Amino acid sequence: MPTVPFQTILIVDDLPENLTVLSELLHPYYRVRVATSGEKALRIVGQPNYPDLILLDVMMPDMDGYQVFERLRANPATSNIPVIFVTAMDSVESELHALDVGAVDYITKPIVPSIVLARIRTQLELKQARDRLTDQNTWLEAEIAKRLAENELIQEVSIRALAHLAEIR
Repeated sequence: MPTVPFQTILIVDDLPENLTVLSELLHPYYRVRVATSGEKALRIVGQPNYPDLILLDVMMPDMDGYQVFERLRANPATSNIPVIFVTAMDSVESELHALDVGAVDYITKPIVPSIVLARIRTQLELKQARDRLTDQNTWLEAEIAKRLAENELIQEVSIRALAHLAEIR
């Protein structure tokens, strides 16, 4: 099902039964990590091998999903990880708020497995495309810098050659 094997999804939820349902759904297709609190999620994400996608519950004790999301976005290393809120809050206002703050999607509980898989697959494909574009832009910027340096060198050599010719005449 996934286009790239070994993509990692971090599931953050304070209820073990929700973690179990999502883990069992995703485990055949993705590498799954779980966190039972916002603090644990931030510790996991703070280590190398960042997840490719985060499924984040909104209603959790101590630190809610929006606070976790805010901290993720404040860190340059984690600011580009796509986040899907998965929550029992099913009001239009809640969904709009999540999307307004920057979540890539919003899924209400109880989940529909086929829809969850489709939305995750879509977001992971978008992330891959963004990552490829970022890599290509980095390469292009380096190539432009290299060619500009070559042009400057050619220009300098040409000026010296013309100056030398002028001296000879």
